[in-house]
Amino acid sequence: MIRRPHAFRRTALCALAMGALALSPFGHSAAAVEPDEMLKDPALEQRARRISSELRCLVCQNQSIDDSSAPLARDLRLLVRERLSRGDSDEAVLRFVVERYGTFVLLRPPLSPATVLLWLAPLLLLAGGGLILYRHSRRPADAPVPASDLSPDEQQRLARLLEKRD
Repeated sequence: MIRRPHAFRRTALCALAMGALALSPFGHSAAAVEPDEMLKDPALEQRARRISSELRCLVCQNQSIDDSSAPLARDLRLLVRERLSRGDSDEAVLRFVVERYGTFVLLRPPLSPATVLLWLAPLLLLAGGGLILYRHSRRPADAPVPASDLSPDEQQRLARLLEKRD
């Protein structure tokens, strides 16, 4: 097996950069809100957009309902706008949706005993990855196998291979 000393570090740095880019606001997609869904009152529409950006699409699961074109996301957007049109506060609308669908519908669920692992998982994964990188970088690239662990036949074969290599 051919070892490239910097290949692992390069791969790890690329993975880290891709993860950071995925979490950055630059990768944000365009909203999927249709013109017929929008409220005539700009202030209510702005409130609806703010609430929709906090709710998870239950079909896509990695998008807000504002960004998703799934039919269920559309239904939730319409529900939010309907509740706002009735005069509900932002908190009342969010509370209604959470009571109906559970805290999973929130893109940023509150810290609670049930969600503590969800909040700590990225930190634990990052720490674990850093530990693996640290241990791997401290290990010699091609650690020689001690001759005492080899049988006499294996020692002879190793000596022949090393002679051919030089």
